[in-house]
Amino acid sequence: MPENLQQPMLTRKLRGAAIAALLFSSVASVQAQKSPATIRLSPEDAERGLNGHQHNFDFLPPGQSGSQYQSAGFFGQKLRPYLAGNAEALAYLNKYRRQKAIFLIDRVVAVGAFGLYGQQIFANGEAQYFNSTQKVAIGVFATSVLATLFINRNTNSYMQRAVSAYNSGVAQSGFWPRLKPTSVGLGTSPMGRPLLALRWAVR
Repeated sequence: MPENLQQPMLTRKLRGAAIAALLFSSVASVQAQKSPATIRLSPEDAERGLNGHQHNFDFLPPGQSGSQYQSAGFFGQKLRPYLAGNAEALAYLNKYRRQKAIFLIDRVVAVGAFGLYGQQIFANGEAQYFNSTQKVAIGVFATSVLATLFINRNTNSYMQRAVSAYNSGVAQSGFWPRLKPTSVGLGTSPMGRPLLALRWAVR
């Protein structure tokens, strides 16, 4: 192909690339402005430690501010829709749900053992407080109470890690818009050929 025909074709291609880069830059800017905010736990819940309180967590959804916290639910189910798409955050939330389910089973066992002990007091017509069945019930109840300490030890940290993983994902997604060029244009090389000129500002 003659060089005089190649020159306009190359110019059109570079102009198309410049337009595409500008479009990408505009879309990235809009996405950066619309990027989801972080999830915030209530100050008390954010500071829960190991073996801390086991009541439901309260949180502010992404993009909301103020003090109108909402409950995450017993299993964290009300928080789950916000974590969709973040595998790490969902994995921690699943661990939180597992621990809460085990805690419920443990409570049922403890209440059942306590009820069995009480039922045996007058089972034979006269008060009994330490027959063989009651011994078993006391043992099961004591084991359940002890197990609760191990079950609840890391439960709170799983919820906190789920929120932290989500917030970390939001922060990382905000990195890509910073890669967009600050200016796009056409230039010429010393040989006279058109070039696509991109410029980035150091931040």
